[in-house]
Amino acid sequence: MNISKENLAFLSALKKNNTRDWFNPRKEEFKKHEKEAKEFFQSVENRMNETDQIEGYKVFRIYRDVRFSADKTPFKARFAGSFSRATAALRGGYYLNIEPGNSIAGGGFYAPNPEDLKRIRMEFDMDDSEIREIMSNPKFKTTFGDMQGDELKSAPKGFDKESKAIDLIRKKQFYFIRHFSDAEVLSPDFEDKVIDSYLTIRPYFDYMSSALTTDLNGESIL
Repeated sequence: MNISKENLAFLSALKKNNTRDWFNPRKEEFKKHEKEAKEFFQSVENRMNETDQIEGYKVFRIYRDVRFSADKTPFKARFAGSFSRATAALRGGYYLNIEPGNSIAGGGFYAPNPEDLKRIRMEFDMDDSEIREIMSNPKFKTTFGDMQGDELKSAPKGFDKESKAIDLIRKKQFYFIRHFSDAEVLSPDFEDKVIDSYLTIRPYFDYMSSALTTDLNGESIL
């Protein structure tokens, strides 16, 4: 399954003409491109289930909620979605954004709840060697670069600002992204590259899953 030039061309045109007056007469054309994008997501899910447990994918709605936004354009000129891992034992989620000039694949922990956030920080504080080994793996580093996410300016409450893991502890989000050019998105092996990205991030998910399903003594909390 491939992303076509026509798919990207429609998104580019929508970005330039982001109004309901332009979009509404072309709604059937949009549905055709959306269907093809969903088929791509479905193909990715099928292949990921060969090596992981994916309980489903979700393609986000193209309509923007503009009620509390300064940007009043009504549509998102992209096809974006996520793949959820199954069961409470498998943490982390894969993300895919197909957008002219801004296509990315990756995943991680974008909005951890307070309990998970504290547990992740405690894991880093206790021993940061394993997470740093994962992040410094040559293929991982080449694929994703550095960990992304908002962070505090100082140490969170209860943590020592002199901790050797303070650069990780300050973070409020923990995710990685890989960028793709439009030429890569349109290439016949784009789906292979997305799958390879997700396989590359798996050791990180396995590490975080272990931390979030055990206490600091390594005992299961499930």
